[in-house]
Amino acid sequence: MMLDRAVTGAPILTAAQMRAAEERAIAAGSSVSELMERAGTGVAEWVHRLAAGAQVLILCGPGNNGGDGYVAARVLAGRGMDVRVAALGGPRTEAAAEARKGWTGPVEPFPGELPEDHLYAPVVVDAVFGTGLTRPVDPPVARALQSLAGNARLALAVDLPSGAETDTGGDFRKFQLAEFGVTLALGALKPAHVLQPVAQHCGSLQVIDIGLGLDDIGSPRDNVSAVETIAVPWIPKPRASSHKYSRGMVAVVSGPMHGASELAALAAYRAGAGYVLLLTGGLPHPPHAIVRRRWSADALDDKRIGAVVIGPGLGRDDRAREKLEVALASSHPLVIDGDALHLLDLDRLQARQATTVLTPHAGEFAALFGEGEGSKIARTQDAARRSNAVVVLKGADTVIARPDGWANVALPSSPWLSVAGTGDVLAGAIAAMIAQQNWMPLQAASAGVWLHAEAARLLDRCFLADELAAALPYALERTL
Repeated sequence: MMLDRAVTGAPILTAAQMRAAEERAIAAGSSVSELMERAGTGVAEWVHRLAAGAQVLILCGPGNNGGDGYVAARVLAGRGMDVRVAALGGPRTEAAAEARKGWTGPVEPFPGELPEDHLYAPVVVDAVFGTGLTRPVDPPVARALQSLAGNARLALAVDLPSGAETDTGGDFRKFQLAEFGVTLALGALKPAHVLQPVAQHCGSLQVIDIGLGLDDIGSPRDNVSAVETIAVPWIPKPRASSHKYSRGMVAVVSGPMHGASELAALAAYRAGAGYVLLLTGGLPHPPHAIVRRRWSADALDDKRIGAVVIGPGLGRDDRAREKLEVALASSHPLVIDGDALHLLDLDRLQARQATTVLTPHAGEFAALFGEGEGSKIARTQDAARRSNAVVVLKGADTVIARPDGWANVALPSSPWLSVAGTGDVLAGAIAAMIAQQNWMPLQAASAGVWLHAEAARLLDRCFLADELAAALPYALERTL
């Protein structure tokens, strides 16, 4: 997926929330046809901009998504473009039927019903099925979409790739979704735009404003959306009066696998912390800026500590449990990762008053919270509530949630992050954000996730976790 700042910090609405937003717009004076007109015109604007004068084939379904396609076809033809329309049956909604009447050109049978040589167009627009689909796409339709999108110079999906489950990011028939270069989200992003496996099929995301009045949506009290994509963070630079402690002191608790804690400590420095203390039994070695001390029961008594990382390389023995208990009993904000996640007790976390951030990958999450139900967003929100902590559920579609339901979702990140040690780097970066900024934990965790993903994007491919940590300063340059 291309990183587009236009969709950073944008609300994410479920199918039910979209219906509610549309109903409010209708109650305020808009009609379904007016919303469809705005959607189709917005689609036409993007197609006109990207098609470069090539012939466009618009595939229309029987519902309102197909209606959007008819509107787009009419607008594009009015601009002099060569437009073909193929329909999967006739319109089944009043608004779609009205839109169909506005298209005066021919309507071809759906491509699955045509000879194989018709399965090509330079620009293909999928307006077959959008938000709220509740059943699998028929195999002939899925195959036609795959063939057309795969052979087109440019393929665009209206709202969602046909066959996507809106709220979970799953597909009804695995490996049946077509690949699109651009997905035009109508009104707002949906969970499927940012959750795998659907997100990898969407290409570049663009949101078309259809007049739902979502600018002020985003708080739980709205009962509309408490979920957004991660915004590009604003991370202030040090001032002339700054010193090592004002820039944030991070303590990293080590264990038998010293390399993991070393990575977390290095990342904390590279993400802007002013002082990093590594509590380890290992011998000093570069970088010498990291202060190394042996672990002791009073190692975390220093009140200047702004955040503690525990878990990377910690181990799971009694010694590790003792260290974790000391950290949990402290009043410092904690970033808990790796081995420590396997030693946690949810009741113990619930009782903790200080800030706690958990950073599990899928396996660690399942070990602590169980498999759970619902979308990745819903499972992360539930885990945050149950643990009284901010939970960062890592992956290609990282989700960050806090106990009251607020959640941020990262736009899909580099697959090259799938290498050992990158999670340790993330833990250190998040700790630096907590220690040096007067931020809420969700904001700090989201900033750390953004920096981590941006550093990976800058490195591009085949990097080590050490190099990822070293790239964090360059990612900092790209913040607001």
